[in-house]
Amino acid sequence: MSQTLTGRTPKPKYDVVLIGGGIMSTTLATLLHEFDPNLEIAIFERLGRFAKESTAAWNNAGTGHSAFCELNYTPEMPDGTIDISKAESIAEQFEISKQFWSYLLTKGYIQQPKDFINSCPHMSLVFGEKDADYLKKRHEKMSESILFKGMKFTADHEKLKEWIPLVMSKRNGSEVMAATKMDMGTDVNFGTLTRKMGRHLLEDSNVEVFLYHEVKDIDPKEDGTWEMKVKDRIHNHKQEVEANFVFIGAGGYALPLLDSSDIKESEGYGGFPVSGEWLVSYNQELVEKHHAKVYTQATVDAPPMSVPHLDLRIIDGKKALLFGPFAGFSTKFLKEGSYLDLPESVNTKNIRSLFGAWWHNIPLTKYLIQQVAMTKAQRIQHLREFIKDAKEEDWELKVAGQRVQIIKKDEENGGKLEFGTEVVVNKKGTIASLLGASPGASTAVYAMLNVLERCFPEKLHGEWKEKLMEMIPSYGQKLVANPELTEKIRNYTKEKLQLKY
Repeated sequence: MSQTLTGRTPKPKYDVVLIGGGIMSTTLATLLHEFDPNLEIAIFERLGRFAKESTAAWNNAGTGHSAFCELNYTPEMPDGTIDISKAESIAEQFEISKQFWSYLLTKGYIQQPKDFINSCPHMSLVFGEKDADYLKKRHEKMSESILFKGMKFTADHEKLKEWIPLVMSKRNGSEVMAATKMDMGTDVNFGTLTRKMGRHLLEDSNVEVFLYHEVKDIDPKEDGTWEMKVKDRIHNHKQEVEANFVFIGAGGYALPLLDSSDIKESEGYGGFPVSGEWLVSYNQELVEKHHAKVYTQATVDAPPMSVPHLDLRIIDGKKALLFGPFAGFSTKFLKEGSYLDLPESVNTKNIRSLFGAWWHNIPLTKYLIQQVAMTKAQRIQHLREFIKDAKEEDWELKVAGQRVQIIKKDEENGGKLEFGTEVVVNKKGTIASLLGASPGASTAVYAMLNVLERCFPEKLHGEWKEKLMEMIPSYGQKLVANPELTEKIRNYTKEKLQLKY
């Protein structure tokens, strides 16, 4: 993907400009090109390769988020019942992603699904009587839903030794533990998937890809279009580019770009950057004893994104184990960003939100300080809650990606820290931006369809509808209410994606 190195320069105007070369922009570009191959589309990516920031393999956990194992999606309510509505919503969103990827394989746009997606059981693991009771209730409730059909539960140590031998080694037999297991889980290399889509766009479409090109500013024009200042980082050349529609999928840099657009909908938004680190082991003796992604409960005052988990990862055909994440802090909004990103993001429109969010999240600040100060030996001690005899020499530290958590205006507290993903669109539907983090990449197709529903509703439900149904056969239907359709869709994607469960 070296289109910019040929000396080509962007045209003065496009129908659509997409900022960022991660999974969001690449997905949206692919969708739009399928709907209308005549659209003039440009992608600007500031680095020299697609998917080098949040989408890169080691910059995220690679979990195909289906809500099979993430306990923060299934809270226990004050009356003791388990609310699985968010889990069902996320599970449906991942099914949409799998349908889209299956379509790309069917059309021959991408090949070899094993390069980017592999079967990997998803498990929830808890310790102690209270959490074991919660997990049992959660299993009972989730088992009623077609989306979680086949979920197994056990509190039996012998069964747990079958499921997670590495975790159960040298474990005290009297310790109360419980787990659920979904064999339908997946490990996904979103970086490889994004580059496969990017290669298709570059080689087999009229979408123009410009690497090492950074959009520095977005300004509204009187005719309703947008004017962007684009910098060629190789040749230090600057030019202005216009577009009828702009999507900002620039990870942490989405926030300042959205702010530069001056749309009313961006007012009050702030960002709180959180980085992370993994402990990673390539010791194949350990790897062969752990074939799952195992999530547990977050510690007190820890953000949902810091839920400890021990995962199998499959990257470029090589298996490894990952444990974490350990939170970190940097004022950068991107891994390859500037330390001035956070201070320069503060302005009169969001300072109340930022201060309010900080004031009401002091425990989180303390948690981050403690995490940043941890030594490798202290991190290994946390790992030993999962692997009793973990040896420091078997594990190395790997820095994960930067995440900018959303801070929104809140009438009561000034500002509120959000840990989800949010799409911000202006009233005319001519500019959209993706903010936030988890579940992120897993639900990219759903998020980009959300953008299209809000920005191109007449086309999506008119001339694009037939193609949409070809790509996403379940579109517009609730899988949770349709067991027959759910089975059909899952069998179709299982075959196309070559999954085994």
